[in-house]
Order: sequence, then C-alpha cells, then structure tokens
Amino acid sequence: MSRALSRAAGLALGVAADGIVADPRRLHPVAGFGAVAAALESRLYRPSRARGALHNGVLVGATVITGLVVERLTLRRPALHVLVTAASTWVVLGGSSLEREARAVSTLLELGLLPEARRQLTHLVGRDTRSLDADEIARAVVESVAENTSDAVVAPLLLGGLAGVPGLLGYRAANTLDAMIGHRDERYAEFGWASARLDDLLNLPGARLAALFAATLGPDPRGALHAWRRDAADHPSPNAGPVEASFAGALGLRLGGSNTYGDRVEHRPVLGSGRSPTPDDVARALHLARRVDRASALVAVLLALARGRRRPRRQC
Repeated sequence: MSRALSRAAGLALGVAADGIVADPRRLHPVAGFGAVAAALESRLYRPSRARGALHNGVLVGATVITGLVVERLTLRRPALHVLVTAASTWVVLGGSSLEREARAVSTLLELGLLPEARRQLTHLVGRDTRSLDADEIARAVVESVAENTSDAVVAPLLLGGLAGVPGLLGYRAANTLDAMIGHRDERYAEFGWASARLDDLLNLPGARLAALFAATLGPDPRGALHAWRRDAADHPSPNAGPVEASFAGALGLRLGGSNTYGDRVEHRPVLGSGRSPTPDDVARALHLARRVDRASALVAVLLALARGRRRPRRQC
C-alpha cells in the first residue's frame, strides 16, 4: 500500500470513528496538551507579543515535529500508518462532540428546561448565557454549529489531506492555543496575539470551503451566496464571518446581534436576511453541518490521494 492510500484510508477511518465515538469528556489528549500549554505559560508569560510567539512556536513546533517523527516511523508499515493517521484524525475532529452538545441544548429547550439549557450552552459558547431566552439560545447554538463545523472538522481535514499526521496534530495544537489564550482581554491582548493570528491563518481555507459547501449543499444556495458576499466582511472574525453568513443564508435565518462577555457587550453584525432562529432550527443546522462534514471528508481523501503519493525517482 502506498503512502497516498494509507493516508487516505486513515483519514476515512478516523472520520468514521469520530462519527461513532465522540470525544471523551475526560482524559482526552487535547486536555493533556492544554495542561502542558498552561504549565509553559506560567513560566513564559509576559504581556508581550514576543513571549506569546515563543510560547506558540514551542508548543506548535513540538507537536508538528512529533507528528513528523510518528509519520516517518510508520510509513514503511502501511497498516500501522493507517491506524496512526486514523487515531490522529479522531483526536483532532470534533464533529460528533459538537453535535452531542448542540443536541443536548436542543433537548433541554424542547423540555422547557430553560435554566438547564443556559448552563448546557456554556459548553458551546463563551458568551454569558444567564439571561438568554429560548430563541437567543437557539441563535447561539446555530452560530456555534456553523463556526465549529469549520474549525473542528473542515479545516483539520484539509490539513490532514495535505500534510497527514503533522498537519492534523499541528492544526489542533494551534486551534487549542487560540481557544486558551487567543482572547482580546487584558491578560492576553499581547501574549495571545500570535496564537490568534496563526489560528486565523490556518483556518482561512477551511472556513471558505465550509461556507462553499454550506451554500451548495444547503436548501437555499442563492441566499447563502448572497449573505456570504454581502455580510461576511462585517464580522470581526475573518473565518467565522463567511461560514456563519453562508449557514444563515442557506437556512433562511438571521444570525448576529448583541452578545455579552463578562462586563463587555459586543454588537455583532447581522448575517442573513431571514427570520430569527428558533429551537427547531438547531436540527436543521446540524443536518446541514453533517452534509458539510461528509463533503469535506471526501475532499480530504482526494487530497491525500493526489498529494500523498511518492514521486518516482529520476533515473540517472
């Protein structure tokens, strides 16, 4: 079996595993990486971009090197390379976990358990959920499903198809650091700058592919493309904007509005021109996300077959 085939098979197996087994709530390898990152931060922290770049470079660089070593050691053993690629894919993807959390919030809303739904929503979003009504909770879930479909599925699959295990693990390291320190609060405004910018860069292609698939595979392609073109640039995130706008247009919804983060209120731009989301729209958003996930998995496999193949050596 060639490297191209073993990489493609590993990606497909990892996607299938994520569809069957969601991330464990405890003892996940990403949590271990987070603990290492926090320990290193305690030693390196200064309100400085240089220190933050060093922190990011050490952690992401070490992760990529680990992936390179693992891939190099398993290339001559195709079955092991398939398993290593599959395990890395499963660790990195978050599609099933995203659906699990979104469905949990949706179920609580269906049961009329609003306080419980607000608490459950904190597993998906960073905004203050304590005063949200049912429709505001639904908007938050749909926005999270859209953004995280790109961040937790499409972007890592693209890098996995292009670069194999190092691409998968390096992406997850960068994305985890962005979630930990890539904030604009007082502590991380400078120290977290490099982590936020690297995550933005790595997610650029994935967000646009996710937006394209949401448009072409959703119920209203024209509405999705119109919302993407008109509204995405107004969003503060260069990557959340396109995919959230495309989901909004595809589903005939209007996303965006005011979000509270501690003592700070952010007024996000309106995305789409449809109606406000209701709890019933969570299932529609998840259905579209699954279609985007499958299309992205197919692209990743095709990329692996196209780029993972060893070039024949020239004969002298």
